Amino acid sequence: MRRLYFLVPDTQIGRKVVDELLLAHVEWKHIHVVAKRGTPLEDLPEASFLQKSDLIPAMLRAVPIGGATGVLCGLVALVLEPALVVAGGAVLLPSSPAGGGIGAAARLPLGALGHDAHRDQGYFFTPAP
Repeated sequence: MRRLYFLVPDTQIGRKVVDELLLAHVEWKHIHVVAKRGTPLEDLPEASFLQKSDLIPAMLRAVPIGGATGVLCGLVALVLEPALVVAGGAVLLPSSPAGGGIGAAARLPLGALGHDAHRDQGYFFTPAP
């Protein structure tokens, strides 16, 4: 089991969940609390920026799509420019990582600004291994 999520209505119940996790021998450093914007967490362990944002999931979606688009663009270049057929591998090989990089670079700002849908619904606690 990698993560457990608990949606709770307020900080009082959230504090009880954290206390129960601590009693179950989950280390403090593995408990992360994400709350609705503007909610004071007081003494609860707040999650980091990467845990709050959509950055990593955005990258995981963008790189394969960008890579596939890069391969498709490389194939189109081969079809449109017959002289490139001789160097076909030299065109296709760099087009996939380049497309993945461009896709990731295009998605990073959006992923950094985005947030998980659970965040606006309340709290969730993520004890990591």
